[in-house]
Amino acid sequence: MNFKMTEKGFASDVEFGNLQVSGDEQHGFRPYQLMMASIAVCSGGVLRKILEKKRLKIEDIQIEANAERNEAEANRIEKIHVHFTIKGKNLKEDAMTKAMELTRKNCSMVRSVEDSIEIKETFEIVE
Repeated sequence: MNFKMTEKGFASDVEFGNLQVSGDEQHGFRPYQLMMASIAVCSGGVLRKILEKKRLKIEDIQIEANAERNEAEANRIEKIHVHFTIKGKNLKEDAMTKAMELTRKNCSMVRSVEDSIEIKETFEIVE
């Protein structure tokens, strides 16, 4: 990726459009938002593939991600909680727990930060 300085941050032209990044969310995505999005959506994509391979019927996956940041250390992200709400028929808790373990093991973004950011993943099943 190539980023060019703008008046309020940096920008990159990517396949799906122009990515604006700024420390002020009025002018683009904040870097910590992109970090959280990368972890949440990578995990969601891996989970989806795992559930499909296990032939579990899912209708929807919603993801909520929240971060705990340390103001004393440059607002460093210390913890990210990723919560999945999975909608589907006949989904069993034990099968979902195993799928979540595989997700954590196979998500490149989680694996990239696992020694520096605590990642907590939870889920709930709705029908």
